Amino acid sequence: MRFTRLTIVGLALVMAASGCTSGPSLEEAAAELQKDTQRLETDDVFKNPLMNLHIVQRPDKDLPCGGDKVKRVLRATADEERVDESLDSRLDKSQRVMENTLSQTLGYKVEYDISQVDAPEGRFIHGRKEVGITVNVYVAPEAPTWRLHAQTTCLSR
Repeated sequence: MRFTRLTIVGLALVMAASGCTSGPSLEEAAAELQKDTQRLETDDVFKNPLMNLHIVQRPDKDLPCGGDKVKRVLRATADEERVDESLDSRLDKSQRVMENTLSQTLGYKVEYDISQVDAPEGRFIHGRKEVGITVNVYVAPEAPTWRLHAQTTCLSR
């Protein structure tokens, strides 16, 4: 019995000393969000000046979220040129473009919501990364077409 307790305590100390934690670190999540900003700016679709990509808030500052925890936030907008097509077709296309960008270019696991099909007031896209980042995009019927908000979870410094 004593041997078992000592073994458990020893393993816990080794894990703590080696830096094993149960979740992502702020440094890891913040670095990934910074990479997402760069990937978005250099993406073939969004680097086109006609898309009018605007990084509203860069994820380079710690924002307090209670206690000793902070988060990082990326906010961006982009606009797609309006062509002569129905509102539903334009929203469908814009939603697919952003879902593909999030999943293929930025590496998010996108949650597909069938209840939004044909919603004329806009579409919402949600995604997440294992490193502790969530993203929400509103695909709007009016300009700007995309309104992106990505943030890390609240993490200790």
